[in-house]
Amino acid sequence: MRSIRLMLSVAAATMIAAGAAYAAEIEVNTMNMGKQGMFQLEPSFVKVAPGDTVHFVAKDKGHDVETIPGMLPEGAQPFKGEMNKDISVTFTKPGVYGVKCNPHYGMGMVALVVVGDPSSNLEAAKSVKQPGKAKKVFDELFKQVVQ
Repeated sequence: MRSIRLMLSVAAATMIAAGAAYAAEIEVNTMNMGKQGMFQLEPSFVKVAPGDTVHFVAKDKGHDVETIPGMLPEGAQPFKGEMNKDISVTFTKPGVYGVKCNPHYGMGMVALVVVGDPSSNLEAAKSVKQPGKAKKVFDELFKQVVQ
């Protein structure tokens, strides 16, 4: 009986470790000049599975990353990185997450992270009022969301 419990414990630990091994880590860079112009998060559209991690890399100085109020699924924890510092975020709740560089938000330095099925908050995220160029950028990003 004891050996069966031990074997089951080892099997469970192996499955948990195997699941963690399949979690992806995606890199998003904060950039003064990107492929689409000045002040970019690249890539600006990221699709991940629940449990995957997005590593926001402070490539250029003068940037931070944080969630946009109203643009994250219910029950998801908002995040706010520090200026000029990398931050890794593991996304567990399915839905759509809007991300911005606070100093350059109105200049369109935003990203959209889609975790699994986006339907839980897609319409709510689309309805959030965006300043300046961020509105145009998000209009384009939302076109990439497939339900």
